[in-house]
Amino acid sequence: MRIGRMIVAGLVALSLAGCTSTAGEKETAGTVLGGVGGALLGSQVGHGTGRLIGVAVGTFLGAALGGEIGRSLDRADKAALERAQNKAYNAPIGEPITWNNPDSGNHGTVTPLRDGTSSSGKYCREFQQEIIVGGERQNAYGVACRQPDGSWRIVQ
Repeated sequence: MRIGRMIVAGLVALSLAGCTSTAGEKETAGTVLGGVGGALLGSQVGHGTGRLIGVAVGTFLGAALGGEIGRSLDRADKAALERAQNKAYNAPIGEPITWNNPDSGNHGTVTPLRDGTSSSGKYCREFQQEIIVGGERQNAYGVACRQPDGSWRIVQ
């Protein structure tokens, strides 16, 4: 049930990201990750219809905040974050991988939370990201799966 909510939240966040034709790659990624994180937080509020409203509001607010953070990450920030993500794909579960851009002051962590196998048999990892941009903290959760060529792809 929780995975289903995460998928719905990701689809909603993706549809929100599609509303802006000028969105860059960083902004879109921030919107999706923020939307998923907001939906997860919103799903902890209320019961029944109240919980659905919490997921919707959390998705919207998270996507808006994540998109803003994505716009503010520069190329060096993105490169440092990607290096941390790549290390986290193979790091021990629970080990935070840090990144830092001393030029911008932006920094964060990527922490693998657990691993498993997708319904299609791919090896996947769930992770948490914490990104601090301009002193503002944003947390997001995601899942990445290893592709047949050995690369990793974020799937939610």
